[in-house]
Formats: sequence, C-alpha cells, structure tokens
Amino acid sequence: MSFGPRPWQQLHWDERAAANFILGGTGAGLLVAWAVSAAVTPVWQAYLLAGMASIGLGLGAVWLEIGRKLRAINVFFHPQTSWMTREAMVAVLLFGSGLAALAFGLRALGFVAALLALGFVYCQGRILHASKGIPAWREPSVTAFIVTTGLAEGAGAFLAASAVAGSAHRAGLAFFALAAVARVLAWSRYRARLEHGASRRALEVLDPAGRMLVQLGTIVPLVLAVAGLAFSEFAAPAGIFAGLLALGTGWALKFVLVTRAAFNQGFSLPKLPVRGSR
Repeated sequence: MSFGPRPWQQLHWDERAAANFILGGTGAGLLVAWAVSAAVTPVWQAYLLAGMASIGLGLGAVWLEIGRKLRAINVFFHPQTSWMTREAMVAVLLFGSGLAALAFGLRALGFVAALLALGFVYCQGRILHASKGIPAWREPSVTAFIVTTGLAEGAGAFLAASAVAGSAHRAGLAFFALAAVARVLAWSRYRARLEHGASRRALEVLDPAGRMLVQLGTIVPLVLAVAGLAFSEFAAPAGIFAGLLALGTGWALKFVLVTRAAFNQGFSLPKLPVRGSR
C-alpha cells in the first residue's frame, strides 16, 4: 500500500463487515415489514425467525473478522462511547424478545422485537457515521440511507416471500412502496452531500450502484407493483420480481459503500523539515 496525500482505500473492513450491514439491515427491515402487516399475515413465526436468522448471520460474519474470537465479549463494555456496543446490546434484547415470542406464541413480543429491529438498523447507520476517517461514511445523511435501505430490503424480502406463499396483501405492498421511495430520497440526499466531500474515486464506484438502485431497485419494482394490482393474474410474479430487485440493488450498493468506496481523505504536510536548517 502507498501512503501519501492521495486518498487510499481502507482494508480493515472487508466483505465480512459488509455482510453485517447487508444481512442485519435486511433482517431488521423484514421484522418491521412483518409487524406492519401482522394483522393479515399467517405463519407469522416464519417471518420472525427469518428476520432474526438474517441478523444473526450478519453478526456472525463480522465476528469472523476478529483475530482473537473470544475477545468479542469486549464489544459490550463501552455503551457510553461505541455504537457497536449499542448495536450488540440491542441485538441481545431483540433476540431475547423474538425467541420468547416464538417459544410462548406471543405476537406482542414479536412487535417488541420489530421495534428493537428499528433501533438495531439505526445503530448500524451510526456506526458508519462515527467512522470519521472515511468521508463517504462520516457524512451525517448516511444514517438515514442505511435505515431506509434496510427497511426497503426487508420490505422487498417480505413482498417476495408473501407472493411465493400466496399471502401477498395491500398492507405489505403499501409498506414496500413507501420504503422504496424513502430509500431513493435518502440516497439522493446522501449522494448530493458527497459531491464536494468524498474522493472522486469513491464517487466513481458509488454512482453505478446508485443508478441501479434508482432504476432497477425503485422505478422497475414500483411499476411491477402497480401492474400486479391492475392484473391479478400477474400479482404473484410481479411481487416476487419487485421484491428481489429492491433487495438485490440495496445489497449491491451497501457492499460497494463498505468495501469499495471507503477511501480516506489522505493527508498533507504543509511544512516539511529541511536538512541543515533550524
């Protein structure tokens, strides 16, 4: 690696860290989507279990990054300063309430898990924002983007699964549409604020993924959703494709954001030492 005034890409967070943001955000969004549609959703336990499993897999992926695995317990020791600590603590409460809901058949505890899922994905956004050395991460609007894309991904997963199961309904579709629009608005604001703050190299890798998010992850899914409402025989495949497109484009952009757009700002030396002078 060459260190100097030009920004260089960080290598500490790799695909495993990206998996935490990808799977954790999707799992949290799935729990929220289920909670919004719980009144008309059969086999609610399956959605609750899938959401927790996705979050657990994401946390397991980032755990693999640790050199000494048993030191993972240290993440719980700094709640006053660390958003990673807060994320871990919220995850413990989320799993506790979710597992209790499954064990005792109590939907009310499932709603508690969904509320905690919102806190979990918010913590993920604040983790990136707290990484002050990376201009593409420290932009304050990244938090809103991480939260909204998690909700859109989860809503997409919920819509696709409901369509496969033959239980798709207007509540889930409405939440999907709202989440997709909120995500594209959050992305547009975030990208605009990066224009004069992030490295050009970071923007060059973010922009193609951003265009996919807007076109394939927002416009096409919304068109498919409307077509599914207009033509009932087309509703199931439309829901599946719309949900998967929203899910996949969100995953792609978050992967790029964590692994390829993570350039620092470099450094400068305004005064250099000169041999023989005082």
